[in-house]
Amino acid sequence: MSAGEVSTTDGAPIGVIGGSGLYEFLDDVTEVTVDTPYGPPSDALSVGSLAARPVVFLPRHGRRHTLPPHRINYRANLWALRALGVRQVLAPGAVGGLRPELGPGTLVVPDQLVDRTTGREQTYYDGEPDRDGQPSPVVHVPFADPYCPVGRVTVLDAARSAGWQPVDGGTMVVIDGPRFSTRAESQWFGREGWSVVGMTGHPEAVLARELALCYTALSLVTDLDSGVEVGHGVTQQEVFRVFAQNVERLRILLGDAVRTLPADRGACPCGQALAGTPS
Repeated sequence: MSAGEVSTTDGAPIGVIGGSGLYEFLDDVTEVTVDTPYGPPSDALSVGSLAARPVVFLPRHGRRHTLPPHRINYRANLWALRALGVRQVLAPGAVGGLRPELGPGTLVVPDQLVDRTTGREQTYYDGEPDRDGQPSPVVHVPFADPYCPVGRVTVLDAARSAGWQPVDGGTMVVIDGPRFSTRAESQWFGREGWSVVGMTGHPEAVLARELALCYTALSLVTDLDSGVEVGHGVTQQEVFRVFAQNVERLRILLGDAVRTLPADRGACPCGQALAGTPS
C-alpha cells in the first residue's frame, strides 16, 4: 500500500508524539484505536484539545514506557496520526548534549539529522504489493532539510515567549539504543560537529515526510553525553529526573506552539513532498 492511499478523517490537524515523561496533557480526551497496514501503533491515540485547538496525542513508548526505541512501530505511529487528520506533528524528546554549552535543561530545535540506526523500517515505499496486488512505486522523497521550516520558527518563537532560550538549529544524531553511548562514540559525534544525540528521531522524521506531514523536533537536553564530561556516564534515572523537572515548562511551550501554528499550510513545502512522484 502506498502513502497516497491513506484513509483520512476530518480530525485534528495537529499531532504531538510524546517521549519519555510526557504522557498526557490534553483536555476533553477521547481515546481512539487505529488499525494500520503496519500493525498497531505504540498505544491508543488521545484526541482532545490544547489551546482551544483539536490535537491528537500519541505516547511514543506506550503509556507505561514499555517500548524501547528500536521496537517502536514508527510506520504505524505516523500512519495512525495521518489517518486521524493530522498534518502538523510536534515531536518532543529527550536527548544528550554533545557540546559543553548544551547542558541539561537546554532546548534545541534541530535543523539537521544524521541516522546511525540499523534495521529499522524507515519507508512506506518498500516494494511490497498494494491492496490490488500491484507493485508499489519507487518514490524518493526530498529530505535535504528534514524538519518543517514553519514549525521550527513557530516553536522557537513560542519557546522565547515562554521564557526559554532555545538553540536555533543543530544536528541530531540518532542511535539505536537502548544503551547510551560509549565515551568514544560521544567524542566522535562531537568531533563531527553534531549537537545532540537521541534514539527516536529517526525514522519518525522521514516517515512524516513520506506522508507529506510537517514535522518539528523539540529536543530537551537531559544530560551531557558520556564522552563530553569526565565522571560517571549517563543514567536512565538522570534522564528521567531532568525531563520531569522540565515537563511542565514543556507542556506550556507545546500549548503556545499549538496556539500559533498556522492553520493554512500553504506557505510550507512539506505538504508538497510527494508532488511529481508516482501515485
